[in-house]
Formats: sequence, structure tokens, C-alpha cells
Amino acid sequence: MSKSTPSSPKPTSLCVFCGARFGVDPATRDTAAQLGALLAREGITLVYGGGGVGLMGLVANAALAGGATVIGVIPQFLLQREAGHPDLTETVVVETMHERKLQMFERSDAFVVLPGGLGTLEEFFEVLSWRTLGLHSKPIVIIDQGGYWEPLAALLRGVVEGGFAERTHLDHVAFVSDLKDVLPAIAAMPHSAGFEKRLDRV
Repeated sequence: MSKSTPSSPKPTSLCVFCGARFGVDPATRDTAAQLGALLAREGITLVYGGGGVGLMGLVANAALAGGATVIGVIPQFLLQREAGHPDLTETVVVETMHERKLQMFERSDAFVVLPGGLGTLEEFFEVLSWRTLGLHSKPIVIIDQGGYWEPLAALLRGVVEGGFAERTHLDHVAFVSDLKDVLPAIAAMPHSAGFEKRLDRV
């Protein structure tokens, strides 16, 4: 990053994408809880998918225990499945998954990705795609707990090497392995829309 490029300020609200299950690595559960506690210590509002299950629930519980404001955005059909968290600061109930992602995006200054499944991947790729299109300049940080996201990093590199994305698009995502690097990574990311996406005309 050049010295003339302004960095991202400390976020006032941070959106966390993560799994509704725990996964097989017990250390992932600890990381989720520690992230929630970190947000509380830093006075950062947690925005997430509103679940009271899996890693989602662990992040929210730790943030709430530390006194943080926690906003959950959840579709009505998931509430009916009793997957919602009952004790959040604010619960935003929407009708569709599309509305959920938009609300989470609009309420957040940056995004952090913990291990998760297909839903987590969908949420990540949507905000990354919007970033490459210049629709936002919000930082995106992936916590690579135990190397879980190494295949994703390799996939992104492969897309670039295959000629379907610009190498600069890799700068839109920061991979970290330690929680202490999350906020510094957010601060270091350029607060600009980046280069216009190149298209191949036929």
C-alpha cells in the first residue's frame, strides 16, 4: 500500500460470516469465542446472521458476555426452525436470504470470515464480487483457522492465474491466522474502490 493511499479506520461495526455448525477442529470454537470477546473489548458492534447455533452462537455469546452490541439478521423461516438467538441486542427479521445479506452488508464497516460451510462461502463471495465491481470498499479479512481456508486461497490464486480475475483483486482479501492480526489487517487495507474491472470484448 502506498503512503498516499488512505487506510481503513477502525470499524464501528463488523460483520462476521461463519458456520451454523462447530466443525471438527475444537480450536475453531475457541477462535470464534475469542473473536466475540475481542469485538466487545474494542467496542465494535457485531453484525451476523442471527443464529444461536454453531460458531455463530459462540461469537454472539462471547460478544454479549463482554457487553458488546450484537445485531442479528435472520430470515423468518430460520426463526421458525428455532435457529435464532433469543438474547441479542437487536434482531432484524427479513423474508429472504437476499434481504439478509443486504442488511448485513449495509450495517457493517468490514467483514470477517471464520470457518463455515456453503452459506459462509456464498456470503463471502458475494461481498468479494461486489468489491471487485467497485460497489464498495469495505475490508474483508479471512481467519484461516488451522489452515481451513488454504484451499480457498489457492482457488482465488487459480482464478487469477487462469485469467478470470485481476491480480489486484487478491488485495481485496486479507488472510490471517491469528486474531491479533484481524484489526491491523482491516486498518491496512486501502479504503478505495480499486481499479475498474477489465472485461474482454468480443
